[in-house]
Amino acid sequence: MNDAIENLKTAQQRGMAGRPKTGGFPYLAETLRRAGITRNLWFLPACQSVYLTEMGPVAVQGTPLIDGMADVPPFNREALIAALRTDQSGRSTFPEFLMASWKAGVVKYDVDLVGRTCTYYGVGDEAYVETYPEVEV
Repeated sequence: MNDAIENLKTAQQRGMAGRPKTGGFPYLAETLRRAGITRNLWFLPACQSVYLTEMGPVAVQGTPLIDGMADVPPFNREALIAALRTDQSGRSTFPEFLMASWKAGVVKYDVDLVGRTCTYYGVGDEAYVETYPEVEV
């Protein structure tokens, strides 16, 4: 295992261990940022994630949301915001958030850990940008 992977794993474990159930994402994001991770790109429905780090990029393959072919849902900003608020209030798991985002038409999202923004994209490049607060870890 190379240094970039080991650094990412350690940061994720530290961030998950200390994050609060409600509003935990900013805590996790700040933990990753302090470990030198600058960006996290997610591709749905494949659940592939690419982390850009100061030590080099790392790809992570999660469990895909679909099997075979499927229609891509239309981008639905209101449904996406509802999925975000449900997750932020601690009422969903991360896999549930990913599925709700997919059903809201999100095909990819980009977390800028330096700029503290998350940008969610539909298949037609529709976008919704949300900022998250700076927190102490």
